[in-house]
Amino acid sequence: MSTLLVANRGEVAVRVLRAAADLGWRTTAVFTDDDPGHAGLADRAVRLRGEGPASYLDVDQLLAAAEGCRFVHPGYGFLSENAEFARRCAEAGLTFVGPPPEVLGLLGDKLSARALATEVGVPVLAGATSNFEEFFKAHGAVMVKAVSGGGGKGMRVVRRLMDLTPAVERCRAEALAAFGDGSVYVEELLTPARHIEVQLVGTTVLGDRDCSLQSGHQKLVEIAPAPGLDPGLRAELHEAAAAIARAVRYTGLGTVEFLVTPTRYVFLEANPRLQVEHTVTEEVTGLDLVRAQLLLAAEVEPDLTHTPRGAAIQVRVNLASAGRLSTFAPPTGPGIRVDTHAHPGFRAGLGFDALLAKVIAHGDDLGTALRRAQRALGEFDVDGAATNLGFLRGLLDHPDLLSAHTGFVDELPREDRGPRAPVQGTVVAIENGTVVVEAMKMQHVVTVGDGRVLVEVGETVAEGTLLADGGTDATEEKTVDVDLDEIRPDLAETMARHDFSRPAAEAKRHAQGHRTARENIADLCTDFVEYGGLAIAAQRRRRSLDELVERTPADGMVAGVGLVDGHRTVALSYDYAVMAGTQGMRNHAKKDRMFALAEDQRLPVVLFAEGGGGRPGDTDHGVVSGLDCMAFHLFAKLSGLVPLVGIASGRCFAGNAVLLGTCDVVIATRDATIGMGGPAMIEGGGLGVFRPEEVGPMSVQVPNGVVDVAVADEAEAVEVAKKYLSYFHGPVDTWEAPDQRILRHAVPENRVRAYDVRTVIDTLADTWSVLELRREFGRGIVTALVRVEGKPLGLIANDPSVLGGAIDADAADKAARFLQLCDAFDLPVLSLCDTPGFMVGPQAERTATVRHLTRMLVGGANLSVPFGLVVLRKAYGLGAQAMAAGSLKVPRFAVSWPSGEFGPMGLEGAVKLGFKRELDGIEDPAQRREAFEAMVAAAYEHGKALNVASAFEIDDVIDPAETRRWVTTQLLVDTPPKRDGKKRPFVDTW
Repeated sequence: MSTLLVANRGEVAVRVLRAAADLGWRTTAVFTDDDPGHAGLADRAVRLRGEGPASYLDVDQLLAAAEGCRFVHPGYGFLSENAEFARRCAEAGLTFVGPPPEVLGLLGDKLSARALATEVGVPVLAGATSNFEEFFKAHGAVMVKAVSGGGGKGMRVVRRLMDLTPAVERCRAEALAAFGDGSVYVEELLTPARHIEVQLVGTTVLGDRDCSLQSGHQKLVEIAPAPGLDPGLRAELHEAAAAIARAVRYTGLGTVEFLVTPTRYVFLEANPRLQVEHTVTEEVTGLDLVRAQLLLAAEVEPDLTHTPRGAAIQVRVNLASAGRLSTFAPPTGPGIRVDTHAHPGFRAGLGFDALLAKVIAHGDDLGTALRRAQRALGEFDVDGAATNLGFLRGLLDHPDLLSAHTGFVDELPREDRGPRAPVQGTVVAIENGTVVVEAMKMQHVVTVGDGRVLVEVGETVAEGTLLADGGTDATEEKTVDVDLDEIRPDLAETMARHDFSRPAAEAKRHAQGHRTARENIADLCTDFVEYGGLAIAAQRRRRSLDELVERTPADGMVAGVGLVDGHRTVALSYDYAVMAGTQGMRNHAKKDRMFALAEDQRLPVVLFAEGGGGRPGDTDHGVVSGLDCMAFHLFAKLSGLVPLVGIASGRCFAGNAVLLGTCDVVIATRDATIGMGGPAMIEGGGLGVFRPEEVGPMSVQVPNGVVDVAVADEAEAVEVAKKYLSYFHGPVDTWEAPDQRILRHAVPENRVRAYDVRTVIDTLADTWSVLELRREFGRGIVTALVRVEGKPLGLIANDPSVLGGAIDADAADKAARFLQLCDAFDLPVLSLCDTPGFMVGPQAERTATVRHLTRMLVGGANLSVPFGLVVLRKAYGLGAQAMAAGSLKVPRFAVSWPSGEFGPMGLEGAVKLGFKRELDGIEDPAQRREAFEAMVAAAYEHGKALNVASAFEIDDVIDPAETRRWVTTQLLVDTPPKRDGKKRPFVDTW
């Protein structure tokens, strides 16, 4: 036996539960304490936590309630068009009664549905998702609409520009409350027009309906088939709806809605779900659409064979106030059907949709159906709560009823003129000619003048409910003649708390040669927006609030988002003037917040890390070990996702140093001292007594590779941080380059003469574009970020002035990590090779060269960015292959300058090893030396770049002055693919 969860309430829950029961399915209902009315019809009922619509939007609660079920029917409204809910159902092994998530997402999102309609040739209204004011100025009156959902919620007509922004905000709030999505857009207003919708089952058309009779975009009366529609136009509408359905291979129930004028029709929206007004189509076809929907979900093809029969009208009876129904007597008789969840004693509230009942009248012709509907409304008796029955009775008697357009109802003259409730809420006061309505803890004051008040204190009223008669159509009271320069007390208090100036602390920092945290942030960023500026240390058990506000502003961490050279960046700075920059509970929470923002919005992070690590003095918490702190984990997760820059000035110990070391690049001032533990921790561990300056000074941390860039002071550190980030912002438009002919003379003609490879780099790159990283560590290889013709790339180069260019363990580690960094952020890499190979010998092996040197090979072999090789002079052995990412055939290009020389090992060593017997046979030392040099010369000629190129082991031997052309035409031609997540799991911190 099939089992079904109905994830809805009210009359639609009743309708679906009954259809499922007809099929013999077992059913589960969900309900809240303030809305239990429908639950009794199910075999099983599950109570939801909370009250109101939010409970029916809680996916986790609904899925838990679906335990043991096979199907989930979403009804209409709530989550019925929510693709994520459908996807979650599928992941839980449940069958969602409706189209698959991808189709639901496409059609449930009105913007993507508009795009689909355009794609299949169905006309749409002009619309916009942003720049609403410009759109209004171009098109005049507009309709603001929610992107998700339906039922007229989240919709407003705007005819004046001054009303646009309030309407947008109101629609966003309504849509968020009703559908869980506050997105809105605007369309041109097409009026007067009829609202016609076409019913679909899969791609089969089952007729149409006229839904033009509506008030405030809420449908009141629906008629099937749409009366007075030209047969040719009807056929066009049916085909347009079918075309949209075919384009997505639609399954299940759905409707496509159109606006129709005498001269045009346009697509309005598609509803991939059951509609409130499905009943009139059922009456004129004789089909049970909900039954068909359930069968389709069970992969059973329903029988849609039918003969059109007459006409049908549905009238929606809505609540106008809350109350307990003392009388509820729906009409009966031939051709009358009433769908409702109400009954005598029913507690009618306004926390949900106001629909109380649907009265459906059917007849052999439209006239008969209309008369039956009029009679039915006259017989409908409801007491205990106000309804719109009286208005509906008058509406059905209107002579122009069947020729109405969408604005017809709202334009009708009404006898009940007077002030109305601006929102749904509760009357909390009636005084001095006003009625005060409270909604969501906000009070709305409505002037009623001398009119007779029709409501009572404590009464719940719907939006638009008449509050008084005999008065004028008053609106909410507005405050006028405000002094725009007046600072109210609440604002003055807030402004005072945002005054973070501390003259004594600032003077002390300046006297020590340092800047304040806020001065550093201001130098780094423009348009900085601070998060958590009002936070204070979690020490209220120890100190007064005034003292904490005065002495612990921002809990010692300034954090926010600003612009660095026009690019949004997360910036954080520990404030050493607040508890020595230690890590408190609040600033840990702020870091968590900022790191999450960086991850969500893909923003680079710059961290000023000066500080002493953990703070033991916080008291306002129940923490024991504090090891569940998430900040270190969240920051480390950003590695490889966004650029991370750490700046150290002064003392940086313990947790502060951990965050610093997690960064891609560490910039430190000359007075910085960095350590995994400060003096107190070292002494506490019995490891001796040291001054802070002795723990990890720059004389240690620069040559050992911890610091990437050493600078004089914080001002220079900020400049370097900006320069570093610039390489990840893409190309720049303006650039200059040195005369490239200098490169022809950069490598000495004497093949054993050392030279400065940085002269090569500075000449090859754009002027002032070189940023070298870890200069004093692994000195045999230079790693630098550079630009060529404004485009950023990474560069590695052997330095022949250090170990003759041989690659030792430190240099290999340095290069391997740099390759990871470039690959993670899609920077092409240029390799300048001049190496006799890897460093060898017993001393080298003590540094674990076998492992360290191969890191460089592994890193190069797994690059996904463009990689190019230029041999400046020596290219020998495995070291040269490492500089070529493993082989001369791997780089996008492998070229050499005329000074290039190649071989499986250094020439001298190769001759000594390969011709040892011959050389040992020459007794005269002078002759032996002469023979050796001749052999070396022969080997050199054999390994000259020109000879290697003749064997096509390299791509070319080039004029050094042409090197930039190879780089720009072969290495910098790709546009990095846009990606959402990480390319690499992380960038190695070493």
